Amino acid sequence: MTERKPPGMSTQDWVRAQVQQAANAGEFDNLSLAGKPLTKLAAPHDPDWWVKDFIRREQIEADALLPPAVLLRKEKQKVQETVARMRRESEVRDYLADLNKRILVSIRDTTGPVVPAGTVDEEAVLAQWRAERPEPARPQSVAEAERPAKKSFWQRLFS
Repeated sequence: MTERKPPGMSTQDWVRAQVQQAANAGEFDNLSLAGKPLTKLAAPHDPDWWVKDFIRREQIEADALLPPAVLLRKEKQKVQETVARMRRESEVRDYLADLNKRILVSIRDTTGPVVPAGTVDEEAVLAQWRAERPEPARPQSVAEAERPAKKSFWQRLFS
């Protein structure tokens, strides 16, 4: 719009005249999205569109929006998978103790939805974890352990 609105003409009429001039000049021909619907205008009105758009744009996991009680229940369902990746029994015990503590705190907290999630049976999980672990390597026999280390070339040369 290089021209100014003439005095006495309404803004709406001025804009219509500018659009008509551009259409007559062919400035709207061969546009990349010509004939295609505008996606946001075609969708029904969603009052939470900005939240959904933010989550999609920032690639936030939907689990981050769940209440803590639901998150704990989901974590309890995946406890075997989580424990299977741990290497030491002390790690497993610490994780299970922490999970049970968080579950008990969640049960005492009355805010949010009430999602029944009992504590985890630590001994049962540990028994299954031990059963899935490979048997530890046996220590060397006494004869192999007491055998002196082989001398290096220089030790043999100067002894």
